[in-house]
Amino acid sequence: MNYLRFDVSEGAEGVTTLEAMASTSAEQHAAVLAEAGRVLDWAWARFPHTHGPADDGLDWDHDLQVSLEDGRWHTVTLTLTASSAFAEQFLAEFGEPADD
Repeated sequence: MNYLRFDVSEGAEGVTTLEAMASTSAEQHAAVLAEAGRVLDWAWARFPHTHGPADDGLDWDHDLQVSLEDGRWHTVTLTLTASSAFAEQFLAEFGEPADD
């Protein structure tokens, strides 16, 4: 990942939140969307039948938001809520978040 860097937080009842945001110029916007697409393609391929709310016992859910700020900065935010199994496989695929 060159643009999206996921922060990981452990929540109640084994639910993990994975959240990334990238704010770029128009020139990099397609590359950021491609990274978000890669993550979602991986998730759909690995957990195709368990997408939905964690409260319903499913493995993962997502929220993808795209906005334009000041007419030139494109912001992409991708938030995943995940079971421990999903989070473990996600981190094995995309790497542990770096310490700041």
